[in-house]
Amino acid sequence: MTSELLIPPVDTAQRGALDKVVKSYDVRGLVGSELTEPLITALGAATADELELAGEPLVIGHDMRGSSPAFAKAFARGAVARGASVIHIGLGSTDESYFASGSLNAAAAMFTASHNPAAYNGIKLSRPGAKALSRDTGLGAIGERAAAYLEQGIPAAAVPGSEREQNVLADYAAKLRSLVDLSGIRPLKVVVDAANGMGGLTVPAVLGSAAGLPELPLEIIPLYFELDGTFPNHEANPLDPTNLVDLQKAVLEHKADLGLAFDGDADRCFVIDELGQPVSPSAVTAIVTIREVERARAADEEDITVIHNLITSRIVPETIQRLGARAVRTKVGHSLIKAEMARYNAVFGGEHSAHYYFRDFWGADNGMLAAMHVLAEAGSSCRAVSELAREHTPYVASGEINSTVEDVPGAYTRIVDAFQDRGEFDELDGLTVTGSTSRDEPFWWFSVRPSNTEPLLRLNAEAADEATMAAIRDEVLALIRQEA
Repeated sequence: MTSELLIPPVDTAQRGALDKVVKSYDVRGLVGSELTEPLITALGAATADELELAGEPLVIGHDMRGSSPAFAKAFARGAVARGASVIHIGLGSTDESYFASGSLNAAAAMFTASHNPAAYNGIKLSRPGAKALSRDTGLGAIGERAAAYLEQGIPAAAVPGSEREQNVLADYAAKLRSLVDLSGIRPLKVVVDAANGMGGLTVPAVLGSAAGLPELPLEIIPLYFELDGTFPNHEANPLDPTNLVDLQKAVLEHKADLGLAFDGDADRCFVIDELGQPVSPSAVTAIVTIREVERARAADEEDITVIHNLITSRIVPETIQRLGARAVRTKVGHSLIKAEMARYNAVFGGEHSAHYYFRDFWGADNGMLAAMHVLAEAGSSCRAVSELAREHTPYVASGEINSTVEDVPGAYTRIVDAFQDRGEFDELDGLTVTGSTSRDEPFWWFSVRPSNTEPLLRLNAEAADEATMAAIRDEVLALIRQEA
């Protein structure tokens, strides 16, 4: 390191913003008031140092938000100052950045705020090989280093870094085609809502011929493929049912076989059946589980593991166990799932939030790949997607319900007192209570988890029938929201 300050200090008031934007699993905040180019430059330098990238490659990609290109350049400026060899991949999806990180064995920074509104932006960081970073495994240290650089300036590395551009879209598309063969399926009509996000770039490349690949037996009907970070049609958050309405209408109008909805950075995908009804991410997890376990069995694997988080439907572990594979239940969280995928060499992992993880994709999540599995399953038989969904949705779920709670321990105590003689307790990531498995009582369970950042409790409930689920849901909600 030389004593020369390549980038001088900036207003130290930005130091406080770092504490707000460095989250548990990524960097995210409001553009201008929280995320600024000097702050991003400091994070770039800090990332290069923390990940020891002097002389090593660093992939930088970005989504279609208005601030993303400038932020990508600002991050590169800091990283190059500290000696990193930056590879700009330009516009892309988050899973495309994972592809670049994995195939090039390079660290990666993806500029996106995923499904958040237009006023936000952020960074998803990966170690080489698409390995996740969390606050506890490097992201917190990056924030601390960045704070020092904001206050003291960024010195030049002994050996300067470099920058070059590389387009990886065609290779990314070819990789996915190699993992799920759709060439022999029956013709399918598919409506795709890209929500003006990065699916507008990746869907034509992977499911079409825009990247030079052969045509597939798919008729793609596009909705909102124009890249526009202001999201003029609806937010790019398919977890919100209001953002699925246009897709549901289009599926019915076009008499399509199914619909696909991507979030802003196109790493998550939601499925709509031919009747216009959403297919739960747990059902998609079960469908993909069967395909991935069977593929591993065909390769003569014996010790097969599938990961699921604790609030996926009970059908997921039941499916895994029925197939003779090992089901590993985890806490909720992107980096946690990735870590468990690596620990167990798991063939697949699924979350309730429509993140799907694949061993053959460096253990990273890829919504497009999950969608391709659904297309392959639907296209390899004459069964409708609604029939596939019903088969893998035997239980009734509440969905996640948030409650503002100032006294979280008090709420826990009330729940324990009310259910101590009625079920089994599990304290992995909050509190999970599973009802009696007696034949005389319907099956049920619920999970109550605290938010990491807000005074919230998150409730998920599931049961064998609607009446039982509603009764459990309402009873637990009353306990959570009871005034002290």
